[in-house]
Amino acid sequence: MTGGARRQYLALVRGETNGLWPMVQRGGLRAASVPYGVVVRLRNLAFDRGWKHSHRAAVPVVSVGNLTVGGTGKTPCVEYVARFYRERDVRVAILSRGYGSDAGPNDEALVLEENLPDVPHLQGPDRVELARTAVDELESELLVLDDGFQHRRLARNLDLVLIDATAPWGGGHLLPRGLLREPVSSLQRADLILLTRCDQIGAAEREALRRFIAKKAPQTPLVESTHRPVGLVNGDGVEAPLEVLQSAPVAAFCGLGNPEAFRRTLTDLGATVSAFQTYPDHHAYTRPDVEALNNWARLLPRGSPIVTTQKDLVKLRLSALGDCPLWALRIRLHVVAGEDVLTRKLQSVLGPGEERS
Repeated sequence: MTGGARRQYLALVRGETNGLWPMVQRGGLRAASVPYGVVVRLRNLAFDRGWKHSHRAAVPVVSVGNLTVGGTGKTPCVEYVARFYRERDVRVAILSRGYGSDAGPNDEALVLEENLPDVPHLQGPDRVELARTAVDELESELLVLDDGFQHRRLARNLDLVLIDATAPWGGGHLLPRGLLREPVSSLQRADLILLTRCDQIGAAEREALRRFIAKKAPQTPLVESTHRPVGLVNGDGVEAPLEVLQSAPVAAFCGLGNPEAFRRTLTDLGATVSAFQTYPDHHAYTRPDVEALNNWARLLPRGSPIVTTQKDLVKLRLSALGDCPLWALRIRLHVVAGEDVLTRKLQSVLGPGEERS
């Protein structure tokens, strides 16, 4: 799906387009979501009843996933979890489906490789086989399953489910009418729910969201987090402080599932965003894209900082566009409420003789 088509689709499912034809389109999408929902429920029932079997890896598996398509901030959470275990001298490997990785590691893998150079990242459609490879060939002691909530073929010892506080329920409908991969009631399968980007909504909205989640999954602990910027880096690996963003108006672009969250992060840092471009999630930048970005940069005041995400920069590997320096914002997950609960849950998957600190 192209960037323009994705924006049109999101505007349609969010009800931002009015008129008879958008109404008819939403009706068609709602009808299509009915058989999708039936298939999802039957598949989950098959796993719940044991009609379909999950394969148990030889080592503990921690899954990081979500209910919606794109944009909840899984990569910083996967990094947080992998770093938690590495700091305890546990040999970790990350397993992911690797969408868009046919020609090599995708953007998420490249970011994780850059931030966690001692953690191998295996990508492929058969994560059961990837788990065997990680254990047998890499001697991994623990596996982190990226985007694993719906991937029930591989059994997990801990299921973490992320909910983006700025767009929690994907429009409130299953695909394709909304962005939900499965019903909200599926939260009951989670061992822990991690609310992300909590700082980007108001206190009343956050409290209402907590109450709603508590009704849907009353036995599941809830942890709150933010995506905290920790600095800037360019394509040459040169680092810079966040204050660079406050020195002059900045331009920004990104290919994310939730681009507005990135824009809000920049403004919360005190940046004045003078120009903003978006691309589809996991966008593979082509030579024409780079030429267009260079032309766009030449329209900006000379020397104006341009900011993107690490996921975008690892595919571009540039330090400038036009006459403007190009920086990526480095993000880390920061737990603001419930860190003790998260720590206990992560520690619990290690056996009694493996509880390391």
